Amino acid sequence: QVQLVESGGGLVQAGGSLRISCAASGRTFSSYAMAWFRQAPEKEREFVAAISWSGGSTDYADSVKGRFTISRDNAKNTVYLQMNSLKPEDTAIYYCAADYAPLMATVTPAEPTYDYWGQGTQVTVSS
Repeated sequence: QVQLVESGGGLVQAGGSLRISCAASGRTFSSYAMAWFRQAPEKEREFVAAISWSGGSTDYADSVKGRFTISRDNAKNTVYLQMNSLKPEDTAIYYCAADYAPLMATVTPAEPTYDYWGQGTQVTVSS
């Protein structure tokens, strides 16, 4: 089992950058594929990015490709989401999620795959 705590959210102007983090508890963090999802007001939660246990495979939603980068540091039990060229439509609560997937080379954007979720961190982009 793993517990996830997001941090680093805040208010940023359009065109700016922000890095959010997700710290995981437990000694088997490197066995989990990790992902970021987001939920804007009055909208369904949507996939943003995912990274495999090793960091060797990543996937991104089309809406963030080229602007967001997911990365992980298994020694620190942390996954990051670097967000550049932010837009007002990126405003949402960002959730970290984990899927027990040791040695899996690929990742999935499918929300039901992820068993563990953090409480979320608010990102607000002003125009």
